Amino acid sequence: MARKNHLDDFTRGRMIEKLEEGRTVTSVAAEFEINKSDISRAWKSFQTTGTSVRKVDGGRPRTTTAGDDRYITLQAKRGQRQSASVIAQQLSTATGRQVSRFTVARRLHKGGLFAPRPERCLPLKVDDRRHRLQWCIEHKNWTTDQWSRVLFTDESRFSIRSDSLVLIWREIRTRFYTSNIKERHTYGGPGVLVWGGIMLNGIIELHIFDRESVTGDRYCEEVLLPHVRLFRGAIGRDFIFMVDNAPPHRNIAVQEMLEGEDITRMDWLTYSRDFNPIEHVSDAMGRRIAARLHHLENTQQLKQMLIKEWVLLPQEMLHQLVLSMRTRCEATIAVRRGHIPY
Repeated sequence: MARKNHLDDFTRGRMIEKLEEGRTVTSVAAEFEINKSDISRAWKSFQTTGTSVRKVDGGRPRTTTAGDDRYITLQAKRGQRQSASVIAQQLSTATGRQVSRFTVARRLHKGGLFAPRPERCLPLKVDDRRHRLQWCIEHKNWTTDQWSRVLFTDESRFSIRSDSLVLIWREIRTRFYTSNIKERHTYGGPGVLVWGGIMLNGIIELHIFDRESVTGDRYCEEVLLPHVRLFRGAIGRDFIFMVDNAPPHRNIAVQEMLEGEDITRMDWLTYSRDFNPIEHVSDAMGRRIAARLHHLENTQQLKQMLIKEWVLLPQEMLHQLVLSMRTRCEATIAVRRGHIPY
């Protein structure tokens, strides 16, 4: 027979009527398909209280008042990087009552605040934002055929150790609000610098720099000559080379080589990694490596894993990333030149 944890009041009333008529607990249990112990408890409760209505248990009393809950939410919004323990301490100091960090976290979750990492983006100046908008207006109507000619490239740095864990309290769907973004330029710790490129229908060979300081001359010798020049020869005159505005890429030697090899360079934006689809490839590789190896022993092991994961990149993912360029342009126009959720 099925067991019910809580019988509704109507069923309890019907069972008690049967028992008052002289029926046995066993026969009533068989008729309603309910355990005899449940019926016995309901009958005993009726004899004690005189009613078949179940008394609702209030449960454990709340340790915070409505005012406390508002205080907790306000503190989290004022200081997004405060931990639940710090807010619990502040509340205890203000009210004289001890409140656990778990209680604070539950109140914040109920109020729609959660604690993921802040989104990390490069800082944007006023001119940067204006250029972003203009670039998007110029490219928002590009066709798939036009985007398919572009080789998206970038250098990416992979660290052996992960970045320090810092969480912020924020509401859902507010990931790219200005207050929830942590802007920074550099990343610390030992690691490996690589260069790679993707197109709509393929990838270019991954290049690992033997040292992290890249000059214009090194960029020509290690990237343009052995990789980009050959790729341009295979694609033809329609080939477009996308490279950001990092100092080594603006070097005179780089410009002269691109002109000499008849390579069309795509105008790009400053501090706009969220526009470059290859950034998502770097993120995906980092996650794959972290999933396979929880702790990397040295940079040599990291290099081997990067080469392995690069050739295993799903073609469907690359295809979708390149085709997302139109959506990125539309999103930037919609958010008025700020950071976009990419």
